[in-house]
Amino acid sequence: MIHALIQVLIVLFAIGIEHVSLAAAQPDAEPDAKPATKLDPQAAAAAFATFARNDSPLIRDRLEATDREYRQIEPSLWLLATRHAAALSPLEAADRIETLARLADFILRMRDKHAADVVVGEGQRVIGLLDPDRGLDPKEITTIAGAYDAEATVWKQGQGGPTGPDTKQATAAGFLAAVQKAASDRKPTTVVVLGHGLPEEIQSYSIPCEQLAAAILGGAKQGDATQGNNSTPSAGIDLSHLTIVCDDCFSADFLENLGAALERGSLRRGGPLVALPTCLAGTNRDRYGIADVGEKFVPHFWKTCVELYFVRRPLPPAITLADFFGPVDWMMYGYGRAPIVAEGKVTGHRLVNPDLVQDPVVFVSLDDDELAELRTILALPADAPLPRLFDIG
Repeated sequence: MIHALIQVLIVLFAIGIEHVSLAAAQPDAEPDAKPATKLDPQAAAAAFATFARNDSPLIRDRLEATDREYRQIEPSLWLLATRHAAALSPLEAADRIETLARLADFILRMRDKHAADVVVGEGQRVIGLLDPDRGLDPKEITTIAGAYDAEATVWKQGQGGPTGPDTKQATAAGFLAAVQKAASDRKPTTVVVLGHGLPEEIQSYSIPCEQLAAAILGGAKQGDATQGNNSTPSAGIDLSHLTIVCDDCFSADFLENLGAALERGSLRRGGPLVALPTCLAGTNRDRYGIADVGEKFVPHFWKTCVELYFVRRPLPPAITLADFFGPVDWMMYGYGRAPIVAEGKVTGHRLVNPDLVQDPVVFVSLDDDELAELRTILALPADAPLPRLFDIG
């Protein structure tokens, strides 16, 4: 999903509500909890604008993609180019554009490859974790899961019963145990986290990304032992049956940090990762989410999913990744922007309020061959470290 204003910081709270004024939006975290910014916001904004003006038209001409598709991957491409500036800056102008076009094509091919991956569907387990202090209701996950014949269990402090312990610590422990079991038994599972977030922590329950990574890896190793698999360094750990959805502040940062923690943890446990979970972030890097405060709370990203894939009919057979970097992304693009209409057609969008822009992100796991191809495109050494979790817009 796109994140065309990835560089703009906003200071608004991370959970939202349907049909309520944005005037009541509040910060998610205290100011001293704000993460360090990798790029100065104004400098980043200027850099992206220059990229969009000077490079994008030349790149776009080399791609077999629609304007909408390129708009969706443009910020991902810019971020990738920014992170690999050392490899790109020495190139002649024409070679640099050609390399950027190859990177854009790579992103588009990863989107095509994973478009049909199921996020919510029949036979899929759904595990939810809801902020304890807000009006989030388990039905906001169980209802949409039930519409697709997906088994759902939701953890929220104080709800009573096995999924609602009295303390945050007990709720966190139950949630982590459920995720560990899901990693172990290899049943396709989607984990949905709605609430407060920090770049390295599910803030609602004080769960650091390292702790979540340890639970996932522990379950994967247990599954190997139960199934009699040889847990050798060459075998690695396959987490491709897991999908993690976070709709909270700094969710893209958290999921990138989780991916790095999983890679580090797998090496400590004796083998590399073959595949990471698929990850969906409701808010972008360096971003607070948006809250509409009223009687009922539904985060903006998840609210969009509920509206498109539960309220509207007929329902598709399943909710796939294509639905997230398609209709969900298109609807989310309206936050903070207004369409430009010419001759009865939408010809573009203008920025109205950058504080309202959320622009979610989809991350997929690259296999070894794809990592090797990415190194080749960037002319990196064959052993150059690259994160396996990859932003496809």
